[in-house]
Amino acid sequence: MGPSNRNDPLDDTATAEPGPRIAVLAPSPQLVVEIVDEPEREGNEGHPTIHLHPGGQGAWVASMAVALGADVVLSAPLGGELGEPLRRLLIAAGITVKDGGDGPGTGASVVDLRGEDRVTIANMPSPPLGRHEVDDYYGVALVDALESDAAIVTGVDPPELLSPEFFGRLVADVRAANIPVVADVAADVALAVIREGPTVLKISHEETLAVGLAKDDALGTLRTTAEKLVADGVGAVVISRAEKPALLVTSDGARLFAAPSVSTVMHRGAGDSMTAGIAVGIARGMSIEDALRLGAAAGALNVARHGLGSGRREQIERFAEQIEVSDANVDGSA
Repeated sequence: MGPSNRNDPLDDTATAEPGPRIAVLAPSPQLVVEIVDEPEREGNEGHPTIHLHPGGQGAWVASMAVALGADVVLSAPLGGELGEPLRRLLIAAGITVKDGGDGPGTGASVVDLRGEDRVTIANMPSPPLGRHEVDDYYGVALVDALESDAAIVTGVDPPELLSPEFFGRLVADVRAANIPVVADVAADVALAVIREGPTVLKISHEETLAVGLAKDDALGTLRTTAEKLVADGVGAVVISRAEKPALLVTSDGARLFAAPSVSTVMHRGAGDSMTAGIAVGIARGMSIEDALRLGAAAGALNVARHGLGSGRREQIERFAEQIEVSDANVDGSA
């Protein structure tokens, strides 16, 4: 690779410092086949374009962490005929891939992007792991996390792929080694992880309702819910609220983080990008407030792009300065 072009505004390596090491648990990555219209491509008139991408929550989180300059190690149970193609795509995206040997198979989905919405035409989930495969995968994920500056735990789809106990045990073991853990999980996995006190729990307001943590999505209710979680041992709780400001609750109080309005190109991806930004910020040694500024900026800019988990570090870091922080009103008016 040649030297960086310091006059190129799109070259994020020109002034970037070496990034922290981030371990990402990605239990259900997918090979994603995307169908798009690109009439501007020469010789493409009247024909769709087909792209292959790494997909699934863990892969999207890892991609954004790489974009923010992190050295990312992703543990994933790859296997079957699609495992090797997905591995190559992840490596091409700058992600180091680790697994515990051949998994039973890798999932895939076919997505049509030719309309205004992202439409899934077909989805083939990964099959559940066997007992010995679970043991191998756990060992790989744990060692990777213990060698990193921070770990990100993402969820599993379908839920049968791994038990909630797997995630709770991993968070407990990594936290015992004083490695920060950022968890972005749902359903029973979220409840298992919460019991082990992650450094940061990032959860959507919809999921707090789905798992019974909150009875409604009023700001006051969500704040009370998060305060209880912090009192029970979670270091910080970040609740994303769709287009509304994200809520941060720590032992020091509650604050709202609002990004400037951005025109939406892709409706999905903001939450995963926010998770990546928070983890990279914490791994850099930032306060949780500054880390969430970075995460909120990554999430806001990601929906203005084609491609989940994509972005440019220089733009995101500058946009983070535009994130407005205010106290969360106890009356739920914000």
